[in-house]
Amino acid sequence: MNIVELEPAARLKALVASDPGAIDGYLATLSGADVVRAMFRLESEERHAILRVVEPETAAEFIEDVPDEVAADLIEALPADDAASIVTALPSHERADVLAEVEDEDMDRILGAMAPESAREARELLSYPSESAGGLMVRQYLAFPVAATARTVLEELTSGVRDLSRYLLQYAYAVEADGTLVGVVRTRDLVAAAPDAPIGSLMGRPTAVNAQADLATVDACLEESEVLSLPVTDDSGRMLGVVEREHVDDALVERATDDHLKSQGIVGGEELRSMPLAERSGRRLSWLSVNIVLNMISVSVIAAFEETLAAVIALAVFLPIVSDMSGCSGNQAVAVSMRELTLGVVGTRDALRVWWQEAKVGVLNGLALGILLGVAAWAWKGNPVLGAVVAVALALNTVVAVSIGGTVPLLLKRLGADPAVASGPVLTTVTDMCGFFLVLGIATLSLSWLA
Repeated sequence: MNIVELEPAARLKALVASDPGAIDGYLATLSGADVVRAMFRLESEERHAILRVVEPETAAEFIEDVPDEVAADLIEALPADDAASIVTALPSHERADVLAEVEDEDMDRILGAMAPESAREARELLSYPSESAGGLMVRQYLAFPVAATARTVLEELTSGVRDLSRYLLQYAYAVEADGTLVGVVRTRDLVAAAPDAPIGSLMGRPTAVNAQADLATVDACLEESEVLSLPVTDDSGRMLGVVEREHVDDALVERATDDHLKSQGIVGGEELRSMPLAERSGRRLSWLSVNIVLNMISVSVIAAFEETLAAVIALAVFLPIVSDMSGCSGNQAVAVSMRELTLGVVGTRDALRVWWQEAKVGVLNGLALGILLGVAAWAWKGNPVLGAVVAVALALNTVVAVSIGGTVPLLLKRLGADPAVASGPVLTTVTDMCGFFLVLGIATLSLSWLA
């Protein structure tokens, strides 16, 4: 088969072996998604070989499209000069994100090979939390002295002195000589203004965020201001960079994805099938082995009521229903608490208020679900007492589940544990144990009517 007819991964593999110089041009013909898909079907040595021979800008585009942890693994394996060239070609906020995942020794090696100014900027961005305004900001922004005229600004923008490909061009910022932010100007207003008009006469009052502001605060400011970007300042009001709506949205999606993966037992919050087999297996087993122990604790309740279960075997049908339905209700409460923690709507001191709000929902939903399941049990076995047993058990366990689901994330947060990881196992264990205990305990008390 002609090499041109091969699918992307196979063609890249062939080019690595026969014509490395043609790889850059071939990658330019593929979409970003096709490049990522093809690269991850290659062996790690082949990926590293490609990153060494393509232009830094091409490699940087690929690095931008993969998770930061994977990007760091790729960068670490490259010679310092190659890694430094690729990192320099990344947008400033991406440089910090990738370098934050790199081992300290490799980070120093890469930063040492970068241009001093680029290395200084990267170190500065690394000093901010990754989900803060400072960690999300880009350093490519338009800032001019207050006295600069519309003509001066437009001439600089069209002169080709700056590479504007990574700039958000909707806004220009007016600053004092020391960098203090004083105003914002829409670039379309510059085009329409008199050439000699100073930008100070065209500017509006900017909505800025402090570099230490967290993700929820930045998101709220963007929503309230209805702008595409916000200037980021230090404590003295000096402008440091710009945080863009697109990057905030990406961070929110990444956080939600990370929390979801953790809640499903992917320890570390990140896994790709291109990772080493032992690492992937270990990440999953660390979660699954804990769940074995928790499940054994839950089913020990059933063993304690073995005689009741033997006398009324129909109860075995309803045990998983009660525990599963209660677990679903509890997971809804966990999701709401996690969301409110993310937005900063609740804190660890609000556990009692959260419990009360969830308990009210649990009573209403528990009664509705209990009646539905009780009627079904009565209709199936023709025994109203059986229906009453499962109805009361489900109603009570629903209240327990939402109470735990609502408050446990807050309590875990206070204890310093990751609520996204630990809430699920705690909820599952308690709702299973309570569900089994309530069904079998109430059935034991009603055994003479059930039998």
